[in-house]
Amino acid sequence: MIRKLTDIDLRDKTVFLRVDFNVPIDQGKVAESHRIDSSLPTIQLIMQRAKQIVIASHLGRPDGKVIAKYSLAPVRSHLEQALGQPVVLAPDCVGADVERIVRNEKNRIVLLENLRFHKEEEKNDINFARALASLAEVYVDDAFGAAHRAHASISGMTPFFKAKAAGLLLQKELDYLSPLLVNPAKPFVTILGGAKISDKIGVIRNLLPKVDTLLIGGGMAYTFLKAQGLEIGKSLLEQDKLSLATDLLNEAASHGVKIMLPVDHVTGDSEKKNPESCGAQIPADRMGLDIGPETAKRFAEEIKKAKLILWNGPVGLFEIPPYDQGSRTLADTLAELYPNITSVIAGGDTIAAVNAAGVETRITHLSTGGGATLEFLEGKVLPGIKALDEAT
Repeated sequence: MIRKLTDIDLRDKTVFLRVDFNVPIDQGKVAESHRIDSSLPTIQLIMQRAKQIVIASHLGRPDGKVIAKYSLAPVRSHLEQALGQPVVLAPDCVGADVERIVRNEKNRIVLLENLRFHKEEEKNDINFARALASLAEVYVDDAFGAAHRAHASISGMTPFFKAKAAGLLLQKELDYLSPLLVNPAKPFVTILGGAKISDKIGVIRNLLPKVDTLLIGGGMAYTFLKAQGLEIGKSLLEQDKLSLATDLLNEAASHGVKIMLPVDHVTGDSEKKNPESCGAQIPADRMGLDIGPETAKRFAEEIKKAKLILWNGPVGLFEIPPYDQGSRTLADTLAELYPNITSVIAGGDTIAAVNAAGVETRITHLSTGGGATLEFLEGKVLPGIKALDEAT
């Protein structure tokens, strides 16, 4: 059983909150704040009930070295502004200076410096985990985006705490993602895009017994189309996955899953310019860069029949117009159906496509996970989730 934050007595306690503030930084400022903003309700609830909060995150891949561009200083500034309260940035995440700052109760919100400035974080070193744990009496994990990492601050710390819980964001992720795998609402339609089949094999295989319809677009669609004997021109192709694509199509048929692949395309030249539409077969000198209008229409019609939608991976090169039209059509369709269907968007590129369409407020759930979401959907046990389970 995983305890909820609201089930724990936080009075007069110092709370260690692990968050995922691994956000893009541009010219010393937070460039995109979705992950920070998503944890604000958890921080605010803790602040209402607890004596003090110690917030910890990683940023980038400094590989155990102190590198200035990976400092959490820009995050501190953004967080202070968002909360409207002082946030103290500790000079490190362990050590005497950090302990002194935390022991000063006037510092109600302390943000530790980047956990990955220490190689012991990713090595899940027990002494490093113990040092982090010594800073607080309660452990709360709100870092779903890092839940698939067996790191010191995620799975190594929890044995040192009697009281541990899932933050509001982590709980929300579990509340929306778990039903996708256990007794999902029907009809359940999954949209899969992105570049490669190889990134999605586990997800496809785990979802096939559960979904009613699988809509496939993006770069990965061309390997499926090639496996069916269609001409794909210079489109993205995983040559070594052709037999796998055939196997997956056969597996889908055996489960009674309806698979829909693009029936037309928007293509570009070798420089991804000069867009042209074509039917099912792509000319030899062109590459498919988006689903065509007929495919977008058919996909939208299928979505309208659903009660539950999972979307992972854009269906075209959405960063470059006009190859964004397919993803935009699907995003608009989901928004039109809100709140009468449950829509779950997984993956940074897919969230970016939804944001670009301007409909993010009319989507049921935008998952902060990325790799963690994919591994969860594959049916894997995530170290960060297991560490919170009091039955283990």
